[in-house]
Amino acid sequence: MRFICSFLVFIFALISCGASAEIMRTISFIPKNDPVLAMANAWVAEVNSKLGSQLRINYVGGPEVIGRFQQVEALRTGVVDVIFVPTGDYQDQIPASQAFVLSKLAPMEERKSGFYDFMVEEHSKKINARYLGRVQVSPFYLWTKKEPKTLADLHGLKMRSGVLYDRFMRALGMVAVTINAPEVYTALNSGVVDGFGWPVTGPLKRGWLETVKYVIDLPFFRPSNVVALMNLDKWNALPQAAREQLIALTADFEPAMVKHFDQEDTHEWKEIGTKVSKVKFFPEENEKYVNTAYEVEWNALQARAPELIQKLRSISGN
Repeated sequence: MRFICSFLVFIFALISCGASAEIMRTISFIPKNDPVLAMANAWVAEVNSKLGSQLRINYVGGPEVIGRFQQVEALRTGVVDVIFVPTGDYQDQIPASQAFVLSKLAPMEERKSGFYDFMVEEHSKKINARYLGRVQVSPFYLWTKKEPKTLADLHGLKMRSGVLYDRFMRALGMVAVTINAPEVYTALNSGVVDGFGWPVTGPLKRGWLETVKYVIDLPFFRPSNVVALMNLDKWNALPQAAREQLIALTADFEPAMVKHFDQEDTHEWKEIGTKVSKVKFFPEENEKYVNTAYEVEWNALQARAPELIQKLRSISGN
């Protein structure tokens, strides 16, 4: 009888522990099975495995749940609890968020330089969110249907964009067209766009390279800008121990995340093989191309938040 009672106490304790776990409804800017979000999914599994008695991430889907450009507001107001989102999607609310792609530091270094803490504060003040960390790193490329032999060949090209490289494209004479990732295949095949901006991971699996045969082999924005954010009210409601464990887990997770995408990029280039031709311009045009990507973003930051430029350059390794 004593054994039965002890067993029942143990079971009730487990049930109570499970019942107390905070469930975090989570969505992402693109479908959850996209290769870009491979490590976001791995992070979810890690959190649920190690912190499941205190909080659980319920990753319900992507833009089919809530449209991409409504997700930040949904997080701010508590409609959802966690989002995986490009920081470019809320640069109007947080101008300093442009610095995510301009950073020259690894995520692990950003936690030591002051960059991480600064972004935690900015997100808290301006969109009622707790910045948790990066969930993807990979440089961006511009991919085109026709071979561009000089920068002048880019003029007039209609390019799928997603806010992040709008200014860059326009500075080079291209027409930036905002199209959500699930619609890009149709846009390419129907002639709505002549190419797109994207990392190396994804275009092949999505079928985008059926019509796009060239990639400008001049990578830019190496750190990328896909991050994990939690609603600040939800964050503050968590026990202190759970908050500390979540931050420690995320920090420990980052080296594996970086390694995954480095390896994935190498593998993806091998898979792409000769399906796409890599192109460059003359040396001086190559330099102008890459410099333009960064200059237009720093200039935009200077115009919107001049008081932050010096600090942002310092804490981002620039």
